[in-house]
Amino acid sequence: MLLTALSAVNTSSKDQLLARISDRSAVIGVIGLGYVGLPLAMEFVQAGFTVIGYDVSQRVVDLLMSGQSHIQDIPAETVHDAVAKGRFIATAVEDRLRECEAISIAVPTPLSKTRDPDMAYVLSAADAIARQAHPGLCVVLESTTYPGTTRELLQPRLEAQGLIVGRDIFVAFSPERVDPGNPVYHTKNTPKVVGGITPACVEVATALYQSCIDIVVPVSSPEAAELVKLLENTFRAVNIGLVNEIAIVCDKLGVNVWEVIDAAATKPFGFMKFTPGPGIGGHCIPLDPHYLAWKMRTLNYKTRFIDLASEINAHMPEWVVRRTAASLNDMSKAVNGSRVLVLGVAYKRDIDDVRESPAIDIIQLLENLGAHVEYHDPHISSFMDEGTIRRGIQLSAESLGWADAVLIITDHTAVNYQSVVDHASLVVDTRNITVGLRPGRARIRGLADHPDGRYERRKLPRRSS
Repeated sequence: MLLTALSAVNTSSKDQLLARISDRSAVIGVIGLGYVGLPLAMEFVQAGFTVIGYDVSQRVVDLLMSGQSHIQDIPAETVHDAVAKGRFIATAVEDRLRECEAISIAVPTPLSKTRDPDMAYVLSAADAIARQAHPGLCVVLESTTYPGTTRELLQPRLEAQGLIVGRDIFVAFSPERVDPGNPVYHTKNTPKVVGGITPACVEVATALYQSCIDIVVPVSSPEAAELVKLLENTFRAVNIGLVNEIAIVCDKLGVNVWEVIDAAATKPFGFMKFTPGPGIGGHCIPLDPHYLAWKMRTLNYKTRFIDLASEINAHMPEWVVRRTAASLNDMSKAVNGSRVLVLGVAYKRDIDDVRESPAIDIIQLLENLGAHVEYHDPHISSFMDEGTIRRGIQLSAESLGWADAVLIITDHTAVNYQSVVDHASLVVDTRNITVGLRPGRARIRGLADHPDGRYERRKLPRRSS
């Protein structure tokens, strides 16, 4: 009798939630309305759900409820339309989470100064959900973290309320896959990996995301899903570290690294093209491998590839400064007292995000050597740097002529690089963006230069797909 009753409760909880997801009557919650949470919330709205977005920042809440957007990839019109139709409600009131039948957690997971995971935001979100939890709730963690977080941190807090995961509530991990500024892949058409605590959790979370994402990929456990994200970005970090080291090798050998990479990329199998740069930045690649490295340290294992790649990538801003100093020296100028204009402080092309940007380290290193540094970025008029607001300057013939050296750190498409070459006296091009431009006033240096001059890209055979 008891087993029969429990079976009926189990079936009822799961099936009722699946039915409400199917007919779009379920209310969806998203905790954290940043670059992951807001796009996800808008996809749920587009799929026909009512969404409650919870954020601890009243400023963000007020901005969104006024129909504006603080995320570059989400137009204000999209937010305004969702708010006007009553399909999206942004709030800083925790109690409203009780109205939700599914909640996605998309909060930051930074690293501490000792490179250990800082789980404060995840724990705060988990505690908020636990206080508002009820039977028939699905909770999915999307924040990048170390393997074991969902089972070790999220599940106990929910079950402490007397709710059994897999019977009363459903808990899963689904790693965010957001590439800011990508014109092709966005939340809806990027496959979504889902791993749940129990098979019922996988079933419910899969149904939830299938309602608004084109392809959902279930895996066997939350640990597998957590590790998927870390593998993806560790793969990138290690390969970027490799090609950054190749740039240094090429410089010492007197070979142009861009020529080598372009020629290698013609191979139709067994090679994936990565390019060197001034360092790595953003919300994923500089941080995610350290979650895995930290977890392995707790298991008495050293992740040597990860540690080495991190060391090389972290060294690149210093390499850029050394290249700049050597280039100024060739012109009988010292770094101390020189005027340097940094082009681009965003961590990647055509976005407005400075998180972990190598440009910040480069600016600080140059200033420590006595340089006077200004910056221009068409997407970032100002940013906070260790408690100080830095403000950009306009890019003009005058500002280019003012600089003893111009450093191209982020290759935004909105910048006229021909004008840069025409009016600057020295350009240190860390992105090879000036290749193919007609000669101008500037002497051009890169991450690695051939002694006979710059490499001019030729038409090489097209690599088959």
